Amino acid sequence: MAVCSKTLKRLFMAAMNAVEMTDSDISLAIVNDKAIADLHETWLGIPGPTDVLSFNLSSPEYAQPSHHGKRHGIHGEIIASAETASREARVYSWSPEHELSYYLIHGLLHLVGYDDQTPSERISMRRKERSVMKAIGLPAPPRRRPKTTCHQR
Repeated sequence: MAVCSKTLKRLFMAAMNAVEMTDSDISLAIVNDKAIADLHETWLGIPGPTDVLSFNLSSPEYAQPSHHGKRHGIHGEIIASAETASREARVYSWSPEHELSYYLIHGLLHLVGYDDQTPSERISMRRKERSVMKAIGLPAPPRRRPKTTCHQR
């Protein structure tokens, strides 16, 4: 899958604005299934590839919402699998680029405090994902099979 880094960066910066994230440093890595499977097993003890991993590297005192509700000072990494995005895009009949953007937004939401471990958390996170996708000019992601799509450490 060919990835336009300028387009991904533009969309990701727009997503950061949509969640009111300021003064933050987030690195993005687009990798293959083997690379993400290695990280998945190393950091979470789960063998096999996943779609996206996020790592919040912030000091707790710097990653708190400001009094205006904005997130500032977050430092983190988001790693997404282009191979998984291509495969899943075929399953859901939409663009691999949109699927990859969805993974990055999902990881971003984990960094700002969203979680998807319980049904109510998952519903809230899916609503926010759709809201952010719309805010940055992308279509809403197709409905997902029931599963947790991201793992955070």
